[in-house]
Amino acid sequence: MLHENKQITGTDYAAQKKAKLGVLLFFVYTFIYIGFVAIGLTNPQWMGIEILGGQTLAIVYGFGLIFLAIIMGFIYNYLCTKLENKMNQES
Repeated sequence: MLHENKQITGTDYAAQKKAKLGVLLFFVYTFIYIGFVAIGLTNPQWMGIEILGGQTLAIVYGFGLIFLAIIMGFIYNYLCTKLENKMNQES
């Protein structure tokens, strides 16, 4: 059975800017993740320090990375939608 898109898609005029935004957010996240890895490699005893409600730095930083990825996904979606709307109106 042949499956086809029901939605007609056109040219994405914002594709280049969305790609740049995605790469920028990737590097921001990577830089923060490198901090997590660097602490684990150079001072692993720091990961055992209790910092928030009896939780260790490793737990707080790890969950922080997960939540940061989710928040950055929402930010990326919002900014891409804004770019698409702006650039599609201009063309």
